Amino acid sequence: MTDDPNMDAGKPARVSISRLKLANFRNYENLSLRLAPSHVVLTGENGAGKTNLLEAISFLSPGRGLRRATYTDVTRNNAADGFAIHAAIETAEGTVDVGTGLAGNAPGDNARRVRINGVTAAGADELLEYSRILWLVPAMDGLFTGPAADRRRFLDRMVLAIDPAHGRRVLDYEKAMRSRNRLLTEERNDAWLDAIEMPMAELGIAIAAARAELMRLINNMIERLPDDTPFPKADCLLEGELEQRIGLEAATDVEETFRRALHDGRSRDRAAGRTLDGPHRSDLLVRHRPKAMPAELCSTGEQKALLIGLILSHARLTGELAGMAPILLLDEIAAHLDEGRRAALFDIIEELGGQAFMTGTDKALFKSLEGRAQFFDVSHGAVVPG
Repeated sequence: MTDDPNMDAGKPARVSISRLKLANFRNYENLSLRLAPSHVVLTGENGAGKTNLLEAISFLSPGRGLRRATYTDVTRNNAADGFAIHAAIETAEGTVDVGTGLAGNAPGDNARRVRINGVTAAGADELLEYSRILWLVPAMDGLFTGPAADRRRFLDRMVLAIDPAHGRRVLDYEKAMRSRNRLLTEERNDAWLDAIEMPMAELGIAIAAARAELMRLINNMIERLPDDTPFPKADCLLEGELEQRIGLEAATDVEETFRRALHDGRSRDRAAGRTLDGPHRSDLLVRHRPKAMPAELCSTGEQKALLIGLILSHARLTGELAGMAPILLLDEIAAHLDEGRRAALFDIIEELGGQAFMTGTDKALFKSLEGRAQFFDVSHGAVVPG
């Protein structure tokens, strides 16, 4: 990661989707949309397929999309050819054609493929070279009161947006941890465990360091915001032994301490059936600064406003560090905001400089975006200009 964003830094490059094609994705058998570089508003009844469109766009980034669904689940009616998503992404360097999905795979092959300008990518991480996609969906409304695993996943996606190598580190760590857990149940000799705990320690410290750096950067970004921001400022910190040690001790010392903890905790972990120490146990803690209150104790409305503010601060940070404004996917974003906050939100989205896709059941909620957004009506797998 780079150092703190600079107030005088140039505006991030605009990135937008100009064409989107879906085949056998959720309730869309075939869909082709031409999109303006402006924002996009999708309105329609619940269940019409608005969120499905956002989910398809979220697959233009690493991972399993905004619902974390399996690839077979998103394939329409178990279509034999699998699903396919194609997009033309407008970048500062020109148009990039991206395709992803299961279409064309051999029977039983459920690995998602990514093609960029007609060439098969080594992995989905390559998508981050051309766009950064962030989202806020209703399922995230319980982030502050839900399980720590959800907050870790949220935290790691924030890190991934500014540190593309982070996703691979997390996957490799989880793979190594599963191997260690299996070795513990098999009661293998110490040499086998030594061999797996060393890379676990290396990866664990790298993960913790990346998270700690993200926290430093996001808190600095929040500090730069005016006090009268319409969405309350958040104070963010990490709860986790490794993250707490980062910056206070040399990385090599922290790594060795973690390796020893894994070694010394084998009997305990064997009895528990899982690894009890490591970055997979850390948590993200958020406080509502104006009220000096933990987020989980705030009202539902306050938690939503706090989460929106955190997402917007992260979008600013991503734009400055990545050099490209992120594409935002905002599902039912305006439904529970009063008119003043809606107007403020739309103005902030405009100021961020990227393309935003927004959904809602009531078109009137987006009235102030007329002239700044492209409107579509969504109904049972059909999308028409609205």
